[in-house]
Order: sequence, then structure tokens, then C-alpha cells
Amino acid sequence: MIEGLSHITFIARDVERMTAILTGVFDAREVYASGDDRFSLSREKFFLIGDLWIAVMEGEPLPSRSYNHVAFKIDEADFDRYVARVEALGLDMRPPRPRVEGEGRSIYFYDDDNHLFELHTGTLTERLARYAKGLEPAQ
Repeated sequence: MIEGLSHITFIARDVERMTAILTGVFDAREVYASGDDRFSLSREKFFLIGDLWIAVMEGEPLPSRSYNHVAFKIDEADFDRYVARVEALGLDMRPPRPRVEGEGRSIYFYDDDNHLFELHTGTLTERLARYAKGLEPAQ
């Protein structure tokens, strides 16, 4: 039986740059760095974002960008603060996708290795409740 999510691994060309992104945007806490030891495929670091384990391994970046992404929940009141964090790191922020009112707001951005991240203010419960109302006619 699946108990939950164990961890998420990102492959990064520059592990130190990814460290700056994870700590600077997500307030991640570094809990392990392999240094020259190789317990896995390559040099790696482990982080905690809340209680979520994030692994970063050194390697070649994704060959291209896509909409595959990982979304992290943020509070609506912190939205502008997170926009400023992403901008301060010079990350490529995408315009938000069109949304219906009531499903929350999102910040989408790519890291240097073509990973897409989302910072989202809504919840699944809110989105399902909004979608249950159907599409509203244009005004």
C-alpha cells in the first residue's frame, strides 16, 4: 500500500545554483551534501521543504521545457513575496495560464535545467468546487 510521497529528485547541471533556488524561493533546508562521496549515481544534496524530501543530483539538464511540473502550495497573502523571490533569482517566470475565478492563482517559473515549478494559492477542494459549477457564460 502506498503511504505517500517519499521524495522528488531533480537533476541539475549546477547543484549550487539549484541550492540557491531551493533555499531562496522555497525556504528549503539543506540536510545532506555528498561532497566527494558517491553513494548514488552522482554528487547529490538533500533538502526539506516543510517535511517534503527533495533530492538534487548533479547531471545533464532536461533537453527541453514542457508543462510537466511540481506545484507547491502557498498562501494568497504571500503571493507577491514569492514573485519577488523568483524575480530576485533571475528565474524565467511564465505568464499564468488562463483560469476561472475561484481556482487560485499561480506563479510558474523554470530553473536553469528546464524544470517547471508552480507556486499555487488554491487547493484541490476549492478547484473541484469551482469546476462543479461549470463554465459561466461570457458577460
